[in-house]
Amino acid sequence: MHAPAVRGTPWFERLWRGARARLLAWWRILDLGALVLVLLLSPSSWGRSARERLARQLVTDTLPILLGFTVLAALISLVLTRIVVVTALSYGLTRYALEMVVRVLVLELVPLTAALFVAMRTTIPSGSQLARLRGSGGVQGVALVRAEALPRVVAGLHASVTLAALSCAVALVMAYIGVYGANLAGLASYTRQFGQIFTPQITLVFVAKTLLFSLAVALIPMASGLYAAESARRGSAGLGGLARMFAVLLLIEVISLVGNYY
Repeated sequence: MHAPAVRGTPWFERLWRGARARLLAWWRILDLGALVLVLLLSPSSWGRSARERLARQLVTDTLPILLGFTVLAALISLVLTRIVVVTALSYGLTRYALEMVVRVLVLELVPLTAALFVAMRTTIPSGSQLARLRGSGGVQGVALVRAEALPRVVAGLHASVTLAALSCAVALVMAYIGVYGANLAGLASYTRQFGQIFTPQITLVFVAKTLLFSLAVALIPMASGLYAAESARRGSAGLGGLARMFAVLLLIEVISLVGNYY
């Protein structure tokens, strides 16, 4: 008798299952994003109860973290500005200090920090809540996305954009105070350098990066929570959603650096 034919080696099967699970996870993120966009444009999603639920979610996801992050952004901005100014002064590069602060702090660090803060404090817990709601066996399918996922995605997007805009304004004020002190003597010079840094190309890249950061931290945790049960059955639960979110944020940051400096 002949031995039964082996369909594939174990390593090949594991590789194929892993690749299929990853592709499926990315497809679910894109599918949820498309479904959220369609629901946003659908008049049936904007009834009175839906508007009240969305308003409540916006306040719940943004207001509790607004003050704390603003204070944190101010402290970090002031400390980093002082470090850059002292370092530039020791090397005789004082005239470049302000440009370095604005480019590193406002253009790069603040939007990424705001997105990560919103993810850790708001959207990842919201994704876990969404997973529990789906596991409870209540509303399912498109109705679950319209009633629960849509407000959470919009609220996460709103919180990230709001924190990024507010913290950028605070960082600019702290950068001015760190370089010129608490007076208006350097306002004209500061305004001129600000205009030289924020060219139309830099501004476009900055706005696009902030919006993409916000979309990533709002959408990916919701997709992970919505399909948590399927991911657990496939053995891909845990940190998979978090790893995908960090990968997307890193890719956006790299592309923005290329757009700004090459």
